[in-house]
Amino acid sequence: MMTSFMRRPILPSPTGGEGRAAPGSLLMILFLSILFLILPALSARAAMNIQEVTSPKGITAWLVEDYSVPVIAIRFVFDGGTTQDPPGKEGLANLMTGLFDEGAGDFDSEAFQIKLDDAGAEMSFDAARDGTYGSMRMLAEQKDAAFDLLRLAVTHPRFDQAPIDRIRAQVLSGIISNERDPNTVAQRKWLRAIYGTHPYSRPDQGTRQSIATITPADLSAFHKANFARDGLHVAVVGAIDAETLKQKLDAVFGGLPEKQALIPVADVEPKLGQQLEVNYDLPQTSLQLAYPGVKRSAPDFFAAVLMNEILGGSTFTSRLYDEVREKRGLAYGVSSDLVDHQHADALVVTTATRSDRAAETLALVRQVVKQMAEEGPTEAELAATKRYMIGAYAINNLNSSGAIAATLVELQLDRLGIDYMQRRAALINGVTLDQVKAAAKKLLSVEPAVMVVGPAAGGKG
Repeated sequence: MMTSFMRRPILPSPTGGEGRAAPGSLLMILFLSILFLILPALSARAAMNIQEVTSPKGITAWLVEDYSVPVIAIRFVFDGGTTQDPPGKEGLANLMTGLFDEGAGDFDSEAFQIKLDDAGAEMSFDAARDGTYGSMRMLAEQKDAAFDLLRLAVTHPRFDQAPIDRIRAQVLSGIISNERDPNTVAQRKWLRAIYGTHPYSRPDQGTRQSIATITPADLSAFHKANFARDGLHVAVVGAIDAETLKQKLDAVFGGLPEKQALIPVADVEPKLGQQLEVNYDLPQTSLQLAYPGVKRSAPDFFAAVLMNEILGGSTFTSRLYDEVREKRGLAYGVSSDLVDHQHADALVVTTATRSDRAAETLALVRQVVKQMAEEGPTEAELAATKRYMIGAYAINNLNSSGAIAATLVELQLDRLGIDYMQRRAALINGVTLDQVKAAAKKLLSVEPAVMVVGPAAGGKG
């Protein structure tokens, strides 16, 4: 089960960048040396042959055939996710994802788990804001048994009362634990402050009260409404050919309803220009700032991504890291991320510092952001960032069959086209310095929403 706050964009901020060099960063130099030694071996994956496979029943998947190891990985998602939880039933999607391997078809929980072990298959499901994801990794020689178990889980989950009660107890334990965690409490207040009553403001795990009301009938109704073929996106990587996959797609998903019955979800603009203080007696103060974001389909998306990478996306070489961590030692880490939801977007800066230096750190972050908004990056910063982002894509997204399948699903969700990997370098290289400066001015000139979590100013919380 997963209850993530953000879905990272399909063009993620790399964990280490080639932008502005951090003074004395021997670790970064070593990292880059290793990276470019192994890059040629991984770059072949970026040129992989992606096939679009459509089954007789019209189910489409992206396939990468790979017989280097006798393994098959499948990743899929149904549109909807936790935004589809009915009011008063928050946590429904999350609870459901914990039950697909707890009995299906004629097999109760124990029997189904034994069958999975016998097939040598690993299966998992998770609920995100805008989709319900599923994955399976199997041995090619046992694909018939594995795909049949996946079929049962997807089309005929049992939702027996005993597993429901057991998984509900696990979720409830997490909810109670989170009620005592200052950062989780603060994050929920943050979501309510910037999203208001929108479904994005609700806790994915639900509440004590909402979890207690969920029944087998609720789970079955949610499954029927969300698990349908028109909202399905599938990617498969491994030792399987296109004709065989067509048969398996119909076998696994062909028995589902044709159309989803989703609750409409409106787009929402995060409420910026506010400061939220959450007072706790903590040794560190956490800071979070939200600025406008950019839609994945927007013409200036790549300009915004390159700008963000230079601002705070790169772990060791961003401007924020250089000013906050390297020069002043105010924090162990500081980062900025482009948040890409289906119905909202934002650029979020996060860091944590000693409570007695929180005001200084916040002022410095604002100063760095202001400078980027007014001046933008340099030509050298932009050129280095382009090189890194192009070169590191395979390492970040294509380093295993499961990672490839996950990447292909996200490409489908973002409607980027099956040839995106071939076009990506040209799209990045085509961004000009003026476009990046314009993106910086557009996104960073706005007064942000700010959250400060820690002791109250002048005393303990």
